[in-house]
Amino acid sequence: MKKSVLVCLLSVLAAGPLAAQDVYNNPGSNHGNKFEQLGTIMPTPNEYRTASGAPGPKYWQQRCDYDIKCELDEKNLKLNGSETVTYFNNSPDVLTYLWLQLDENQHNTLKNANYQTSNTMSRSTSPQQLDRMQEGKEDNGYGFNITKLTDATGKSLNYTVNKTMMRVDLPVPLKPGQRYTFILDWNYKMSDRMQRGGRGGYEYFPEDGNYEFTMTQWYPRLCVYSDFQGWQNHQFTGRGEFALTFGNFKVQMTVPADHVIGATGQCQNYQQVLNAAQFARWQKAQTGKDVTEIVTLDEAKAAEKQKVEKKETWIFKAENVRDFSWGSSRKFVFDALPVSIEGKKVMCMSYYSKEAYGLYRPFSTKAVAHTIKTYSQFTIPYPYPVAQSVEASNGMEYPMICFNFGRTEKDGTYSEGTKNGMIGVVIHEVGHNFFPMIINSDERQWSWMDEGLNTFVEYLAEELWDNKFPSRRGPAGTITDYMKLPKDQLEPIMTNSENIVQFGANAYSKPATGLNILRETIMGREQFDYAFKEYARRWAFKHPTPADLFRTMEDASGEDLDWFWRGWFYSTEACDISIDTVKFAKADVNAKQDATKEMTVKREVAKPQQAAYDDISKIRNREDNKIKFATDADTTLRDFYWRYARGIEPIDTTKYDVVIPGSTPDPLDEANQSQIRR
Repeated sequence: MKKSVLVCLLSVLAAGPLAAQDVYNNPGSNHGNKFEQLGTIMPTPNEYRTASGAPGPKYWQQRCDYDIKCELDEKNLKLNGSETVTYFNNSPDVLTYLWLQLDENQHNTLKNANYQTSNTMSRSTSPQQLDRMQEGKEDNGYGFNITKLTDATGKSLNYTVNKTMMRVDLPVPLKPGQRYTFILDWNYKMSDRMQRGGRGGYEYFPEDGNYEFTMTQWYPRLCVYSDFQGWQNHQFTGRGEFALTFGNFKVQMTVPADHVIGATGQCQNYQQVLNAAQFARWQKAQTGKDVTEIVTLDEAKAAEKQKVEKKETWIFKAENVRDFSWGSSRKFVFDALPVSIEGKKVMCMSYYSKEAYGLYRPFSTKAVAHTIKTYSQFTIPYPYPVAQSVEASNGMEYPMICFNFGRTEKDGTYSEGTKNGMIGVVIHEVGHNFFPMIINSDERQWSWMDEGLNTFVEYLAEELWDNKFPSRRGPAGTITDYMKLPKDQLEPIMTNSENIVQFGANAYSKPATGLNILRETIMGREQFDYAFKEYARRWAFKHPTPADLFRTMEDASGEDLDWFWRGWFYSTEACDISIDTVKFAKADVNAKQDATKEMTVKREVAKPQQAAYDDISKIRNREDNKIKFATDADTTLRDFYWRYARGIEPIDTTKYDVVIPGSTPDPLDEANQSQIRR
């Protein structure tokens, strides 16, 4: 009797864990549970996040306000700063410490968190990486130096720095509904981002002896404390980007008096920092019908040579933003164009040096305007007063401002690949205002929630810029080479940012393609657009998770999409469909008997950049009489390459050179293209 009981008990214990792990109804069925509901894979709904995908009745999020004063020491390439931080505890929890991000520590040999390159030597390396290896374990002087930390009364606070994170110990627990203010003084040595990498720092121009400064991740800033994970204090390794708290900013930047600054928010003292002629142009630009140069090319060239010693302080304010960034240089040309978004004026602006003038003057600010207008159609109306593009030979995004690439040849000409890449990256980076600057997902954990969603809407915006625009992420055909790679080179989209092998394809291309498939093939444009706008509306200025997106798309459309999320986002399985043969025949009654003709090619000329085929979005957009492409609405956007692609301006091979470069700079890791230079 005892033996039988023991056998039964062992059987139950053995079967229990197996049964608990099996969330499928019938794992041996012929469809392999591909169409099973997600069930327990998604988090359990609660009073903070509902089963519909909307914020719950007790949803909360923290707030953090900053009052920052800083000075740019151009001679010593150093930034000094002091910030007063006010943190609001809107959570139901009692907090005994606060976590801040010290992203500049990425460049320090002792304080960095670059775990993935901690081996002696990686599989591939560069001369710059070899130089950094020589630094060894000596402190190379980069990263934040914390010089003072006090409460609002001046009493010192205890803190601990752990690589790229800093814990501030509170003298008294911060209860729900309370706020806490502290003052933090710091400085750091700026890095040459062209040599050391990273998103911020400086670029030196040896021909004229000047710098362009891109100030990003430049101040200690609060981590997110949320209902679904507590403190998001994962270390910054350089890949997974940022999780940040909304708040208000007042920032005062003291720089050389001949510098021009573009920054998050609105400048409070243009009349003091611009000369009289420039300020008059700024006022005129408020009602301009076309792009107005506020700081002209001639003025920027003159400033390059004069280099004054005097200092000037620029003051900016921004409300309800998650971050603050700025660019500063005496090399900047500065232009502006107002646009109306549902009756609200938005100033679209660009900053660029003479090296980029030939591309940025005709295209940048108009691409900014096109982006915020297009994204507003597919998400929510753009809520901020300005949107800015800065040429800085890279690609990175912040609220109301972004840094992009796109420089001409020294003679002012440019290749088609450079132009298309520049327009694409401006649309992409400006589009990040929506994902994740407003619909504020956690980039450190889920890169695809900002990069993938943004790349998808970027694709929609590119398609509406020009019906022949060679979009390289979004059409289904562009992802097939990636998806047929060996399984050991693939990761599900639902993978942590630091654990992805093919980062560009996984975080950018595959999510964008999946959303495009949903829109054009599975749900249809009307159903998809309604649900996607509802997701943006629900989670604007909040912190959504993947489950909130998945649930909202189903809740607002009435479509059961669990099977699609499971297959496209949670797995790497290929679509088990194949087409063996497609044949098409059509009689040509007008064909001549002698249909062959000997062709002689005197000189090889590169073909215009176009998509390899007309994807479904291009076809449907072209057939939609309500759609007017940007290059049709504004014919000034039709350059030589636009006309050449349509056979309007054929190439005279005695006049134009063929250029097939080894590579084209592209901060988004796009494919290189053959180019023609006029």
